[in-house]
Formats: sequence, C-alpha cells, structure tokens
Amino acid sequence: MSDAIEPGANPGEHPKSAPVDRATAGPLDESEANAVRPYVDLGGVKILPRPELQLRLEVEDGSKRVVAVGLDYAGSTLQVQPFAAPRNSGLWHEIREQIVEQIKKQGGTTRIISGKFGPEVLAEIPVAAGQPWGSRLARFVGVDGPRWFLRGVIAGEGATNPEAAAKVEDLFRSIVVVRGTTPMPPRDLIPLHMPATGSPTEQA
Repeated sequence: MSDAIEPGANPGEHPKSAPVDRATAGPLDESEANAVRPYVDLGGVKILPRPELQLRLEVEDGSKRVVAVGLDYAGSTLQVQPFAAPRNSGLWHEIREQIVEQIKKQGGTTRIISGKFGPEVLAEIPVAAGQPWGSRLARFVGVDGPRWFLRGVIAGEGATNPEAAAKVEDLFRSIVVVRGTTPMPPRDLIPLHMPATGSPTEQA
C-alpha cells in the first residue's frame, strides 16, 4: 500500500492513495488492461464476468442518468463509481473526510482502518425507519489511479466476513476504469451507460 506523492504534485495537494501493485493487480486503467479479456463495457468502467456475479445499474430519478454500478457477489454488495481526477494528486484523502462527516450527520459512526487498498472508512450507518435492523456496516474504499479515482462501497458479508471480504476485494481489483480523453473537472462522475448487449437490472 502506498500514499507516496507523485512527481509534479504541488505542495498542499494530497498524494495519490493506491496499492503499490495497482498497475499490475488492479484496479486497472484501460491502458493497463488485457484488451482480449471479455469485459462488460459500462462506459467509465469495465467489469470482468465471473460465476454468480450479478450486475445492476443504479439510475438517478428524473435525469435517468446511470450514477453507479452495483455488483452482487459472495453474499455482498459492491457499489462502484469512477470519477475524473488530477493527473498528479489524489482525491481519496479529501473524499474520506467528506464521507466521515456525512455519516456523522446521519447519526452513524466511522473509523479509519488500514485495508487491502490503503486507508478505508468502516462505517456503522443507521437504516431507514421501519427496517428490521437498527444499523448496517459498510466499508468505503478508494483508489487513486492515473487521472481517475475509483470509489467502492462494500456491504453485506464483505463488510464483516474475512473470506467474503477477500472475494469482494478481488472483484474490486478486477475493475478497469476508462477515463477517456474528454477534459473533465476533478470529481465529475465519468459517464456510465448500459452495456451494448444485455440489460442489467436498473435500480433507482
């Protein structure tokens, strides 16, 4: 795991946060991925199919814009979102702080732990009124790549069970981010879309 600052980053900017082997073990940039592998193309990310993996697209009400990819696997859910990022500095440090603040406002609790991808947020989040449980656990993970940032939210077995967690972490590692060449402000969601073949379940 590495938080080493890259050459060219300005003082005051946060370093990139990513595993030291990210460029070979993932999450990968499109330029680093094996082009012949049978990825499902969702625009900003590509997903490698595997047995028992269920794919959902989370769609924003009103705009009908795809805002996240949901993956159901190993008794867990993994929500992923790719964002544009600066070339030489990272977003995860600042976004972690915002997640902590947001969950605090919801009445939840958080702690920063060291995980497979570096620092992550382990959160206990109150559920909506009427739900059978008072709170749920979730892990917020993030990886700064070249000109992109990939955020993941792990819930279900992957938030509490080490064996399930390892499977979901491997799934997150297998994701390919497609930044594209279009200029985008940092933090903008890299556009996602339905795959050319098949129709994953849409979820508002």
